[in-house]
Amino acid sequence: MKDNERLRPSIFSTRYVHLTKLRDATLRDLKEITSNEKNLSLIDFGCGDMPYRSVIEPMVGKYIGVDLEMNPKADYHIDFDSKTTLPDNFVDIILSTQVLEHVDSPSGYLAEAFRLLKPGGHIILSTHGYWFYHPTPNDYWRWTSAGLRKTIEAEGFQIKSFFGIMGLAASGLQLFQDAICIKLPKFLIPPFAVVMQSFIRLFDKINKQAQRDRDGSVYVILAQKPMRG
Repeated sequence: MKDNERLRPSIFSTRYVHLTKLRDATLRDLKEITSNEKNLSLIDFGCGDMPYRSVIEPMVGKYIGVDLEMNPKADYHIDFDSKTTLPDNFVDIILSTQVLEHVDSPSGYLAEAFRLLKPGGHIILSTHGYWFYHPTPNDYWRWTSAGLRKTIEAEGFQIKSFFGIMGLAASGLQLFQDAICIKLPKFLIPPFAVVMQSFIRLFDKINKQAQRDRDGSVYVILAQKPMRG
């Protein structure tokens, strides 16, 4: 994936609809949290290239990237067990975009996020329901909406919103596109993606949001650590 394509995806991207909707849903949740307070601290937990940093940094008081040691861009490093040396109740917001499916232990990752958050702090988390296998460096997990809710709540979080991206028809077309792209010459992928992403955007309209929330290809969750935590 090209630099910053997650923030500004090309219309020729095979992920155009997914990336656009994921970006908008993630930033919408962050704007809700920071609407009345601009001095909050944020950890991008599993930060990768930090594609949203240029947009998010002006919205918060402090932006901290945390990732595996192989990522030189991270401010702090973690091992594959998701543990950090940062103190308890350290930050106001944790951002976790498309990370949970890659960690060895989702429960361990979420428990560490819970520990790092201040009481009353929020996590914005996105991960996959239906999606193509994509190891970076590993790819372990997919969730039903009910299973993801249970996984997050089991670590003590209270879910405030649960938003599905791309319903069944759109998700099916996305998987069909990805399967065909494996066999296509590289020069044919961009024009094929334009056509397929147009159909994906069109067919996504046949499902209501309630169906996307139940059977999405991606889920964006806003959850909170209770004040008593």
